[in-house]
Order: sequence, then C-alpha cells, then structure tokens
Amino acid sequence: MLDQRSSPRRRRDELEWLGATHVVDEHGVTSLPSGRPVADDIGVVMLTSGSSGPPKAAELSWAALTASAYLTQATLRGAHEPVWLPCLPPNHIGGLAVLLRAILDKASLVWPNSEDLSRGPALGATHVAVVRAQLHRYDLSGYEAVLLGGARPPGNLPANVTTTWGMTETGSGVVYDGYPLPGVEMRVIDGEFCVRTPTLFSRYRNAPRPEVLDEQGLAWFPTGDGATITEGKVAIHGRLGFVINTGGEKIWPDDLEALWSDVTGLREVAVTGVADPEWGERLVALVVTDGRNVDDELRAIAAERLGPWAKPKEIRYVAALPRTSNGKLRRGDLANLF
Repeated sequence: MLDQRSSPRRRRDELEWLGATHVVDEHGVTSLPSGRPVADDIGVVMLTSGSSGPPKAAELSWAALTASAYLTQATLRGAHEPVWLPCLPPNHIGGLAVLLRAILDKASLVWPNSEDLSRGPALGATHVAVVRAQLHRYDLSGYEAVLLGGARPPGNLPANVTTTWGMTETGSGVVYDGYPLPGVEMRVIDGEFCVRTPTLFSRYRNAPRPEVLDEQGLAWFPTGDGATITEGKVAIHGRLGFVINTGGEKIWPDDLEALWSDVTGLREVAVTGVADPEWGERLVALVVTDGRNVDDELRAIAAERLGPWAKPKEIRYVAALPRTSNGKLRRGDLANLF
C-alpha cells in the first residue's frame, strides 16, 4: 500500500524498494518488469518508517501477522469483541494492524465519517490506535482503549491510553506500557534492546534478518534502540545511532526532549549533535514555539534534571521539524535545517 500523498517520484522509489510485481489502481493492473516475487507464506511487504535512515522493505509472514492480531486482541479484549476505528494510514504497520485485527481475529471495524476522532464512540467504536498529534488534537475519553504509538508519549496520560513500542519488523506494537505482550521476550544486549516474538518479520527484501546471540546461543532481533530493563519493565532511550557524545558525556535526544515537553509555548523540539572541535559534538536544540523565547528555561531544566553538559550550546528557532507521515521525527534530516 502506498501513501497517496506522496509525489510520483517518491511512489516510483517506493515501488522499487518494495520489489512489487504489479500495481493495482483506478486504472487497473500494471505489470512492473523489475518486480520480484515473494515466498508463499509472506502476507505483507511493507516499508519501514524511515525515521532513522532510508526505508527498508520488510517481509512479514501470515503467521506473524496473525500472531500480532491475536496478541493485541487478547491483551485488550474486555467483556465484548473490540470495535476498532481505523484512522492511521495502512501503508504503515500501525494502520494496517488495525485492519488485520478484524480480518485475522475477532474484531469489527467502524469507519469514521469525519476527521474528528472524538465522534468514534458515538458510531460504536470502542478501540482506536493513534499517534501523539491525534491524542493532543481530539477528545478520546469515550473509547475503552486507546493505543498510542509513534513518537515518545507525553506525560500525564488518561487512564484509557496504553503506550506501545513496536516496529514494522515486529508486526506492530509488542510492548505495552513498558511490559511485553504474552509470548514476547525482551532483553538488553550490549546496551541494545533486543526481542524475540512470534510477530517478527521474516527478512528484508534485500537482506536477511539481523540477529545477535546471547550467552546461551539464542538468537535475538536487535532493534537499534538503546534501553534499560528494570524489574521486567523496559525504558526505551532512543535510537543508538543518534546518541550524542558531548565532552565525553552521552545524551539521549529522546530523554532530553521529554524533559522539555511541558515548557509553556514550546510546540516542537528536537535535539541533535553537530561536530565540534572542542566538544566532539555540540548539542543543538531545534525548537518551534508560539513566538516566545524559551532559551533560559530549556537550559535551566536540562542542567537541573541531567547536568550542565546537557544544556544546549545552541538553540535555533525553526518553522517546523521534519516528520514522517505518521508523526515520527526524521532525525536524519535535522542537518538540513542548518
């Protein structure tokens, strides 16, 4: 499935990455000579979000997709069958997973008749999966369960909201509020969050599935996220490739950004590192505000909560931050704002 908002050039690139053999659209069926077939057990070939680099095409089997639908439903099911309101684009795993819960497990769908997600319960919807921008924009208190994915969640969440961690490679969310779903195993190996799950993808289109072995020789999927696990609960710190080393001190951008989430007038913020001859990397904050200057407050909070090394050496005010279509920050594109 392709995002209809993408440019023609982008769609051509996505079709090549996916290795599609045919395109089905309003004009019928078109064959693509450069396409490549997949094994019979593969149900979906889907591009990763590309938030930390170029998208990769992941192959997910029918067994993995069915396991994802079942585990989610078993965890969230109340006294009756869930009724989901689809509102995320199905070219991302979070949106497609909602549809597959009705196809591969016991659930129903009710389609929204407007962009106002707060009207879903009046239509009979009991469950919804959203990203942070939608949680902020709409009143979702009428739903029995709200799954929140994508970017780091805000603080003080309503009781009906469950935070999720997952990837295209894990077939949607497999960690809820820091704890793994039944049948999902997790551990940290050399600082990297690793999982074993029946929902795991089979391989990339152009590469095998990466693995790391533990001391018993068991294979784990390395997610690329840094994390710590305390008493069975995981805290995800962010992508390992974006940790900032400034003057010998390591700073996780996600952690620092979360500290600033309640600053008055701050609409968006991203932290990145820029090469610096003295510090190795100079910590820079890119901010979107309502017109206020927040320099002093950002630096004071960073120093108080983390230490003086976490104070941004530079704060730049920008009009917007680069994001994927489902709201994830494109950290790899932040350098384009300099």
